[in-house]
Amino acid sequence: MDLRTGLNPYGLTYHLGIQAMGTPRANPKAVGLEGYIALATELGARTLEVWEGWTGKLGDDDLKALGARLAGLGMEPIGSSGLQTADFANSIRIAHGLGAKIIRFALTPILCGDRNAAGARWHELVDSTWKKLAELTPMAAQHGITIAIENHQDFTSAELVEFCTRTGPNVGIVFDTANTFPVAESPLDFTRIIAPHVRYAHLKDYNVQFTPEGYRLIRCASGDGAVPFKEMFEIIGKHHQTLPAAIEIGALEARHVRLFTPDWWTGYAPKQASALAAALLAAQRNKLADDADYRTPWEKQEDGDALINFELGQVRKSAQNLRALGLMGQRS
Repeated sequence: MDLRTGLNPYGLTYHLGIQAMGTPRANPKAVGLEGYIALATELGARTLEVWEGWTGKLGDDDLKALGARLAGLGMEPIGSSGLQTADFANSIRIAHGLGAKIIRFALTPILCGDRNAAGARWHELVDSTWKKLAELTPMAAQHGITIAIENHQDFTSAELVEFCTRTGPNVGIVFDTANTFPVAESPLDFTRIIAPHVRYAHLKDYNVQFTPEGYRLIRCASGDGAVPFKEMFEIIGKHHQTLPAAIEIGALEARHVRLFTPDWWTGYAPKQASALAAALLAAQRNKLADDADYRTPWEKQEDGDALINFELGQVRKSAQNLRALGLMGQRS
């Protein structure tokens, strides 16, 4: 299949000025949207996910000019927002102005698959997700826009498919390839279930480090971790000839999935032992040693230059790896 691979901003949060924005730890030399476009151009990006924090207050003429600029660079724009906090009318205005046909939405703030930590709020977030999708979907449909909901360390593959099938034909999935591990699903099992509904992909990877409580997920260059990219996209390719995709690197903080603790499973449907075994087996690939230092330069509180070099190095290595796998071509 033809993956129209480009870039999203979430593995470059310090370099771009998103990480710790407004605090003393923010990057004083952040390159922002202009630096982001320059890096995407360097990498030969064919897709560019545009963070709403950069575009939310732009006027319609400025959005149209930005969209024309990206088109001239051979980049397909993708909108990017969060379902629980977005101003839907503005998100659609931004996408329409840019000429974007897809808006990516993270559904909830839950991370590490930890529904139990949210307590009663988890059920409130599920109810809110259904209501907000019901409100958003017809608004987007009027403009020919697809709502792509992300597996953002909160919902399982089956739950995401239910959102798609019960909400509307213009709702699909943005597949974060590494975020199967936070909900204790193997990458290939997750892929088989959601493949017909995928509309966009985040090409992310993790090194896994097992702990007494479960495992940590540590950011790494795409292709250097546990995610079996080639096999996953062979499955997806049976349903799609082409898809937009973006390189993403994980957060600057490791994610600890405490699935070996009984309370972590609160809020999940019963799981077959064979499915859990498949997830644990998949996590062994390129795993970190139990005693390895998993911390990023951010977690070690290293200086800004070290952080920038760390982020840029992982993104560039990802592009190299994905090209070797045939998952990132050059712009024509």
